[in-house]
Amino acid sequence: MTQNKKIPIILDGDPGHDDAIAWVFAQGCGLFDILAVTSVGGNQTIEKTSYNSLRVCTLIGLHAPFARGCYHPLNTEQMNAPTVHGESGLDGPALPEPDFAPEPISGIELWARVIRDCPEKVTIVSTGPLTNTAAFLMAHPELKDRIERISLMGGGLLFGNWTPAAEFNILVDPEAAKIVFESGVPILMAGIDVTEKALIKPADFERIRALNNPVSDIVWQWLEFFYQFHKTMGYEGAPMHDPCAVMVLVHPEIFTIRDFYVQIETCGDYCKGATIPDWNGILGFPPNASCLMDLDRETFVDYLIDAIKAFGEVGK
Repeated sequence: MTQNKKIPIILDGDPGHDDAIAWVFAQGCGLFDILAVTSVGGNQTIEKTSYNSLRVCTLIGLHAPFARGCYHPLNTEQMNAPTVHGESGLDGPALPEPDFAPEPISGIELWARVIRDCPEKVTIVSTGPLTNTAAFLMAHPELKDRIERISLMGGGLLFGNWTPAAEFNILVDPEAAKIVFESGVPILMAGIDVTEKALIKPADFERIRALNNPVSDIVWQWLEFFYQFHKTMGYEGAPMHDPCAVMVLVHPEIFTIRDFYVQIETCGDYCKGATIPDWNGILGFPPNASCLMDLDRETFVDYLIDAIKAFGEVGK
């Protein structure tokens, strides 16, 4: 895809190895105008994900304004994933200490400022729980029409990964997800139907390692760490869930996408956090989400590696 003009985006996530690699892609591909970065609790606590966010941004030379997001989900207890991402939320190689400070405002206030000031509509890229996105929509309904789309990693149309029915990001804050999916803002949903197929395999690790720049040296070690957990579950590589939500914005041609009306289950003993598509149009509602279903894995890997390569070319 040829991109003549950079897409203005806000990065919102809970780094997290795949969040971090998603941000590497966003910065390295050169196709985005990254207006702001915010953290959210999910893979680890908000304190840890905020620290990780600043370290990742420092590593990749991304000095967009940063602010800490919401401290807890809208209406449920916080849950984290230390078994997947480690006690720090981003275990593995040593990262640089932050070389810039957070903004002295909340993440929601930062979103309002940059969305209000941007002459174009802004795309939200949410790769963690949707708490910040829902909080913003509730706090600033007057700015909803200034959002071009919400590209999110979360949910699954056929199955879950944290429970049989629910994917982790949605399960952490299903009430927030419900608000987002019912907001009327265009949604691109990178659920685990596609992200489980976005595998970076050991041979790909070596391609990244061979780039031999400061960012590639970290990325291949992140992938090694992330793969060790997934290897015990039978995966052939490290699934790059979150980069799908970024890459689809500039390379939609490598994805298979279907539109659905998707409902969010907010309670229940077995199905809390489920993202339920109206497969056959029984409800009669128009689609509220464009859902990623499949991808060209090899091209996905090539685009990711090209973005990582760019950090050597600019001397990072």
